[in-house]
Amino acid sequence: MFFLLMLFAFNAHAQIQSKILTVADPAAGGFSSTRLARLDSNMNDWVKKKWVNGSVALIARKGKIVFYKAYGYNDPDTKAPLDKTGIFRIASQTKAVTTVAAMILWEEGKYSLDDPVSKFIPSFANQQVLNTFDFKDTSYTTIPARRPVTIRDLLTHVSGLGYPAIGTPRENAIYAKYAITGGVGVRNQKLSDVMNRLGTLPLFFQPGEKWMYGLNADVLGYLIEIWSGMPLEDFFAKRIFKPLRMTDTYFNLPAEKGSRLVNFFDQDSTGTIKKQGKTFGGYLDMNYPLQKTDYFSGGGGLVSTVYDYAILLQMLLNGGTYNGVRLLAHNTVRMMTVNQIGDLFVNLNGITSENKFGFNFSIISENGSRLGPSQAGTYSWGGVFSTSYWVDPKEDMFVIIYRQMWGPHVVDTDKAFKPLVYQAIND
Repeated sequence: MFFLLMLFAFNAHAQIQSKILTVADPAAGGFSSTRLARLDSNMNDWVKKKWVNGSVALIARKGKIVFYKAYGYNDPDTKAPLDKTGIFRIASQTKAVTTVAAMILWEEGKYSLDDPVSKFIPSFANQQVLNTFDFKDTSYTTIPARRPVTIRDLLTHVSGLGYPAIGTPRENAIYAKYAITGGVGVRNQKLSDVMNRLGTLPLFFQPGEKWMYGLNADVLGYLIEIWSGMPLEDFFAKRIFKPLRMTDTYFNLPAEKGSRLVNFFDQDSTGTIKKQGKTFGGYLDMNYPLQKTDYFSGGGGLVSTVYDYAILLQMLLNGGTYNGVRLLAHNTVRMMTVNQIGDLFVNLNGITSENKFGFNFSIISENGSRLGPSQAGTYSWGGVFSTSYWVDPKEDMFVIIYRQMWGPHVVDTDKAFKPLVYQAIND
């Protein structure tokens, strides 16, 4: 009897660990088709109301894809439909891939999480923290950092690094002065040069004393190059994308797939949705994925499809394995997706959250779970061009929604989308 119980437990664990995504009837994933129709209707309505030009959504639970649809237009003027296999600029969703890569190398003993960054990038030694700043001439004074920035600090965004262009005015001014960019669409610069220069600039707070979204994953990307001895693009392809069969995820989108790159849109004050060739005040050409670069931003450089990213999330939900390939140990995934910042608060865009942060994932806390339907332990992130995802381990579920636009109603669709997903669970 004991042997049979152990065999049953082993088989159950093996089934959990080996889930491969398959398209199935909603009931197979514990969803109601009737209730999913509410989501379908609303997503159509958002296009009709001109809240968005279009969107693609995927829901997977218990390894079953129960919802995978595209809505609206890739070009509203010509009525060209948005294809669910379209290739999207996923921006900061790149950070999850960078984290997986970093933890693969951690498992191989290439570094310790509490190693100082300066062990591998010497310019990060003897760092200073910004004390005063003069906007008139961008001069500043500093005080010594009380301790070195560590690899763990980078993974958790408590390093003191800022974010160029999207940070505070002080961050933006200092980084602009020294040609530190957000990393996306960069050409004619070397990642090594920029990251080494970044190490000589002041931190914006003492390491470990607060949480602030920063350029940490770009530094991690450069460290991955140092630890692995290969460009980040090659490491991602060889160690993550090829083993997982993620065939549509790139830093440099091949020309033959260029027609699948989804257009980007902005909504003006009259509510008109217009296709945009450039963003960020004309700085960023939105065809950047097709413009060859060797500057690989671990914080924001990738393009991908909804389905490719679904494979990555199922691998994490499986505890580090997918389709017979183990990338990470299950306890490594556990570390990545639990609170790593203790009593610190996450403050993003001036809003302080009750939730926490893991290794480049927002983590819903027990207290924060009261604010929405996602269970405590749900981890998530998104990208600046309006892509997002979340993984709810207690529900054995992940959800992805991709758009490529900015506008006042994108946040309205986000607020409605999550309840519409959870209300359709039927078990």
